[in-house]
Amino acid sequence: MTDAKTYLYNTLSKTVEEFVPNEPGKVAMYTCGPTVYHFAHIGNLRSYIMEDVLEKYLRFVGYDVKRVMNITDVGHLTSDGDTGEDKMLAGAKREHKSVMDIARYYTDAFMEDCRKLSIKKPDVVEPATNCIDDFIHMIEVLLEKGYAYVAGDNVYFDTSRLENYYVLSAQKEEELQVGVREDVDEDTNKRNKTDFVLWFTRSKFDNQELKWDSPWGVGYPGWHIECSSISMKHLGERMDIHCGGVDNIFPHHTNEIAQSEAYIGHKWCNYWFHINHLNTKSGKMSKSKGEFLTVSLLEEKGYNPMVYRMFCLLSHYRKPLEFSWEALDNVAAAYDKLIKRLKNLTEEGDVDKDGVAEFEKKFAETLGDDINTSSAITVLYDMLKSDLSDATKRQLTAHFDEVLSLELTKAFEEAEVDAELAAYVEQMIEERKLAKKEKNFTRADEIREELAAKGIVLKDTREGTLWSLEKA
Repeated sequence: MTDAKTYLYNTLSKTVEEFVPNEPGKVAMYTCGPTVYHFAHIGNLRSYIMEDVLEKYLRFVGYDVKRVMNITDVGHLTSDGDTGEDKMLAGAKREHKSVMDIARYYTDAFMEDCRKLSIKKPDVVEPATNCIDDFIHMIEVLLEKGYAYVAGDNVYFDTSRLENYYVLSAQKEEELQVGVREDVDEDTNKRNKTDFVLWFTRSKFDNQELKWDSPWGVGYPGWHIECSSISMKHLGERMDIHCGGVDNIFPHHTNEIAQSEAYIGHKWCNYWFHINHLNTKSGKMSKSKGEFLTVSLLEEKGYNPMVYRMFCLLSHYRKPLEFSWEALDNVAAAYDKLIKRLKNLTEEGDVDKDGVAEFEKKFAETLGDDINTSSAITVLYDMLKSDLSDATKRQLTAHFDEVLSLELTKAFEEAEVDAELAAYVEQMIEERKLAKKEKNFTRADEIREELAAKGIVLKDTREGTLWSLEKA
């Protein structure tokens, strides 16, 4: 189905463009991964859900996708202005553990959250600490080419060497403020206020736990260098799609473009895919503000993680999404209703191949229109309302769920289990009825106890014996 046209909003051009990969039929895709110093909140995870849909849609229409994601376990500072301490070090101090213990624990926690939300693990997941030699090599080349300089024992990228540093963010230099918070000091080592650190040395960060030898002294890499280097290591020097949240546009992705294209000498990435914030009524959800809603917390409150995934899919990825418990409750009710509807589908009827082709085309075209997930779910509902056979609807639901990943096909499995269970219980009720008729009350009691052990409660009425599943 690779002849299906795909249109994506490209942050680089500020327009919706037809997606044309560098190599026909193949997609090189990069996702900015988590900084593993704490749990991911559901705002962070909105980005990974929408990137997951993009990847699965591209696979659905026939592309061979290779997706790479970094794990930031060093170098991400508490301020994006190259000031403050490393977030990983801050996490280690908070929990009185080593940085690597923190990294391992929160990497595992992030991957578990992704599993719960049906987010596919990228083909390559690379921690920054695996790639120190790659970072050093890239920095050496930037120095040789005159795009970097050493000052105060740190290595900086010289943004004045670029014709258009703000190519992605479209900011104006006079809009950039330095030291706007009391805890942020201007770095006087910089030649230009937009310059950023490629390598930090011991001169400034003596308390840094993770340090490596380098030509410029013992130190550690800046945050921005890792994504450029890791993506090139696994995807080469020409990338199709780079993903991330809108808060990464500046300075992180802006700096990635600057150093990557200075290093390779040509355009690096053709399409930039950015997901907007999840907000609360008080503004953007963030760890620093204490609004720390996690997948585990949603589960503790009784929500299926699939409800949150559906909540995200019902909004366009480029629009801010406001979270509220009332809105989540509405989606939970809609999800439960959808699952019940799917459980009622039987395997009866022939599969209508023309019907499958028609709805798969509608589904692909809808998602091909800048990943319009809300409209794609509407296509699902339209299909279920159609006069297609149940067998056809089951097949289409399974196909659509390859992209939506809402665990819709579990409804079919549960329905089969329910039918099997019902047949078993009815058989046992009949056996119990016969035992009572034969005055074998011992056997009748045994059957009741056997069913009770399986969580099945019997109730004898004038109309006969009724049964129900005991609530957990």
